[in-house]
Amino acid sequence: MADTYSEIDPPQRLLMGPGPVNAHPRVLRAMSADLLGQFDPEFTAYMNETMALYRRVFMTENRWSLLIDGTARAGIEAALVSLIEPDSTVLIVRSGRFGLLLTEIVERLGGKIETVDAEWGEVVPFVRIEEAARKHRPQVIACVHGDTSTTMAQPLDGLGKLCHEIGAYSYVDATATLGGMAVETDRWGADVVTAGLQKCMGGPSGSAPITISDRAADFIASRKRVEAGIRRNDIQDGNRTRIGSNYFDLAMIMDYWSDKRLNHHTEATSMLYGARECARLVMEEGLEARFARHRAMGKAMVAGARAMGLQVFGSDEYRMSNVTGIHIPDGVDGEKVRTRMREEFEIEIGSAFGPLQGRIWRIGAMGYNARKHKVLITLAALEAVLRAEGFKVRSGDAIEAAREVLA
Repeated sequence: MADTYSEIDPPQRLLMGPGPVNAHPRVLRAMSADLLGQFDPEFTAYMNETMALYRRVFMTENRWSLLIDGTARAGIEAALVSLIEPDSTVLIVRSGRFGLLLTEIVERLGGKIETVDAEWGEVVPFVRIEEAARKHRPQVIACVHGDTSTTMAQPLDGLGKLCHEIGAYSYVDATATLGGMAVETDRWGADVVTAGLQKCMGGPSGSAPITISDRAADFIASRKRVEAGIRRNDIQDGNRTRIGSNYFDLAMIMDYWSDKRLNHHTEATSMLYGARECARLVMEEGLEARFARHRAMGKAMVAGARAMGLQVFGSDEYRMSNVTGIHIPDGVDGEKVRTRMREEFEIEIGSAFGPLQGRIWRIGAMGYNARKHKVLITLAALEAVLRAEGFKVRSGDAIEAAREVLA
């Protein structure tokens, strides 16, 4: 007899880690809408609307603002494989796990890697990026805006100007910040920026928003090789090295999202519905109001942690507004605290990676979860668990400190 399985019925957890977070109910409702064919005029209209919405979310006029089907990493890979030719030099700004991820991807692409590094918990001063760029003259400068592994946000002012001066293209991974912090694509002069839905955008993982400047789009088009089975007279191949991935070939993907509607892949219909609704929610709230909400909840989380006598990781000056790192106190079992938070309160908080593993917790307040009551509930639960684990903390101090910030 075949095994039988019950219907999926997950617990109603409050996801207050570094992502994913709970998706907004409107996003989940949008994703349950009926499917359409990928070239149905109703569906292609939704594609055009999604592009228009994400131009506003990315704070850009870029024509090419669209979605890559896959998690946030799909967007990262699409950007890098389309920008980086074999043996080209890439300067990577690294100060955490995701800068190291960019390094691994570029290695797989056969790029020549130069790096400018900072310790985990610090950011790289722009003067060091500029010095390295002028020395190595890379084809691409790649960096992470907000690295959830360290909870720090890398300043990016001047990046575009620098890249224009040395003839480079810039890539920014904004997975953890889009929709929660200002991702100022045009002001930065960034050529390609990618993100995900599962953090500040308040959706599920599975679709990667991306925006591409005209100059980067022209370069990517010069690497175009349309696959044989969908070749058309109105789409011309480029003259540079072919992009090393079919699925992540931004040249063909841009033609798919254009009026040409090149049949590159079958769009992830339900994910597009969800991504579109994520962007609608952002624009309904307004960018500045949304950024202010994330800042307020982040400050409340920091204040509550410090009121409990906990040490907050990293610099306040460069802290991401949506993720807070908290040092695990001496004598406290960090994983036991996380387990009790989950089992007793149905709240998930994050552990850490690399040199910070076992040293900090990472608590997020982003997207649908960047709300006063969710921050207060999380702080109250953490206080209760810490007291139960023998850490001395006065009852109510964290809540009062957070309330004072939010007042």
